[in-house]
Amino acid sequence: MISTRWLEKRKPYWSQLELFVNRSARGGPASLSHHELQELGLLYRQTASDLAVVREDPTSRHAAFYLNQLLGRAHNLIYMGHRPRFNSLLRFFTHTYPRIFRETLPQILLALAVFLLAAIASCALTLRDPSFAHRLLGPQMMAKIEHREMWTDSILAIKPMAASGIMTNNLAVTFSTFALGITAGIGTLWMIFFNGALIGVIGAATFKAGMALQLWSFVAPHGVLELPAIFIAGGAGLEIARGLLFPALLPRRDSLSQAGARASQLLLGTIPMLIVAGLIEGFLSPSGIPAPLKFLFAALLFAMLLSWLFSSPRPDSLHR
Repeated sequence: MISTRWLEKRKPYWSQLELFVNRSARGGPASLSHHELQELGLLYRQTASDLAVVREDPTSRHAAFYLNQLLGRAHNLIYMGHRPRFNSLLRFFTHTYPRIFRETLPQILLALAVFLLAAIASCALTLRDPSFAHRLLGPQMMAKIEHREMWTDSILAIKPMAASGIMTNNLAVTFSTFALGITAGIGTLWMIFFNGALIGVIGAATFKAGMALQLWSFVAPHGVLELPAIFIAGGAGLEIARGLLFPALLPRRDSLSQAGARASQLLLGTIPMLIVAGLIEGFLSPSGIPAPLKFLFAALLFAMLLSWLFSSPRPDSLHR
């Protein structure tokens, strides 16, 4: 366990690094003298070493989070003069993004839990009270379900336009779920709950109509990307709420700023997921491909997603 004395001894150096970073954020690198720029580089390396020590102590999570964010800001300052490269983008998606995903996994799992709770509750309520589905889905959609017609059949006639509309709608829902984190997470949780309730009602209504296989063979191919993207966006929104409500050692404004930057990176990774999901939903999901093949495709796609998020290389430190 790291001693309080060690922490108190190191904090002045961290504060000095933060001072340089804040000053350069306002006035640019030119606001620092040549000597201060040299000191900045030294403090950066020392703080990176301190972070490695702090990470070994499970009781110093807040300090580790603070140092990681501080080093990230310092890293951007030191290397801001470098032109963006394709390798940087590739590294973000292969290393940085999976790491951020794993670090915010508790928030993402909370979003998943709210979704499942809403889905199970609304499914049970629909099976018990059929009128609930009519109130939520509306008479037009319920008429199709009762006549055992899939409302998705119209997608087949306008595939390119449908795929574009689906992507736009999914992006709008995902970004709204993320942005509503600023409401202390209430809006984010409501969006997650509503989407969970909707899928639960549809699932129960199609089950009663004998259309369960048709529904889930349609949902599975794109749902294995679309639904995780929504959960991740929910986790990003809850990360903003965490920064707002639980600033720990940081001033609330700084905590919210850092949580927002972290959540924005988390959201960024959902964009390619939703683009691929929209294409699949517009072209493959409503096609006449046999259901077993659709489920096999969904399983393989989901395995690839999990491999990306959980099995990517884990460097000892992002700031080496």
